[in-house]
Amino acid sequence: MTKNNPEILFKEHLKIYVLPKDKIIFENELENQNIEYYSDIENQPMFENGIRYFILDADRIKLDKIFTENGIIAHTETITASDYRDEKKAMKLYLIVGGIVAGIMILIAIVESLLK
Repeated sequence: MTKNNPEILFKEHLKIYVLPKDKIIFENELENQNIEYYSDIENQPMFENGIRYFILDADRIKLDKIFTENGIIAHTETITASDYRDEKKAMKLYLIVGGIVAGIMILIAIVESLLK
């Protein structure tokens, strides 16, 4: 079986988008499960929505198993999804930075009031 088979485009297939951070794990699992896929990265203009994969519709159940067992976030063109774990990390960083800035402002106000 070829791993990057363009013939899939002429059969009944799914179009799935996988985040770039999950690319290696996803492709490795596709090969372990002997699932044919097609991904033409050179002709894909933007990666912010993920890397586009074409997979045979017959492999849908195997694909679902790969996503659930490996915690891979994937979506289609019409139903987009994002990795909320990354957003949670970003929110935590915003709160920490905001707390540090507020703490510095309070210290400056205290020092100014003591110097007057």
